[in-house]
Amino acid sequence: MAEKPSEQITIGQLRQEIRASVEFLVTRLREDLGDDLQSLCVVGSALTDDFDPKRSDINTVLTVRQRTHPLLSLLAGYGSKMGKKKLRAPLLMTPEYIQQSRDVFGVEFLDIQLTHAVIYGSDPFAELTFRKEDVRLQCERQLKAALITLRQGYIRTLGKPKLVGELLLSCVAELAVLMRAMLWLTDNDRDRRAVPTLQKAAETFEFDADKIATLMKMKLQHSQPEANQVENIFENIYQVVDLLSRKMDQLQAKP
Repeated sequence: MAEKPSEQITIGQLRQEIRASVEFLVTRLREDLGDDLQSLCVVGSALTDDFDPKRSDINTVLTVRQRTHPLLSLLAGYGSKMGKKKLRAPLLMTPEYIQQSRDVFGVEFLDIQLTHAVIYGSDPFAELTFRKEDVRLQCERQLKAALITLRQGYIRTLGKPKLVGELLLSCVAELAVLMRAMLWLTDNDRDRRAVPTLQKAAETFEFDADKIATLMKMKLQHSQPEANQVENIFENIYQVVDLLSRKMDQLQAKP
């Protein structure tokens, strides 16, 4: 399949530590997919100061003309090499899927729209628009689901500190994305980094940022809470998630 000569790889816009890995991926995709390749974007922390070259993975979104099982098999074949290069499996989408999913994945697409770099092809996210009520409802749903996950998770893990700590780290990673969406809903500026996002959300939605800050920094540093910290951290994060879910329930978002 012939390539599109007008489309350029723009590896130079990326931080030095991830260029070789992304170049490997985009080169393989161009060779293997040809015209079926619509775009490749790097997304998330690899584009921010939250990135840790020694520990963080590189996240990408791959857009193709259509999803096929042979394509999935092809990408699965990249697996071992991608792992060595700290590349996570790409999010695979089609332009149609993106357009039809704005109402259900507004939180995620807003985050991608804020923090992405187009490495090849056209930008599938730049012109996306979202209804505030769709995003508000998704935020409320995910926050209330997080409360269930925390309750069930604590019971399922028998309250064992190590396992509860892992549960809390998973929760705080989702919270940063939700907080950015909540700031968008209230017409506030959004920072691409986790801790400034927390600070702005705490100011906007009136909660104590210190209740989450320690755990969020642990997540960024890929460290675990100490056993004697877990109970207090659990109660703090539960209180904040509960407060935010109530805020979203009460918010009257305009279209």
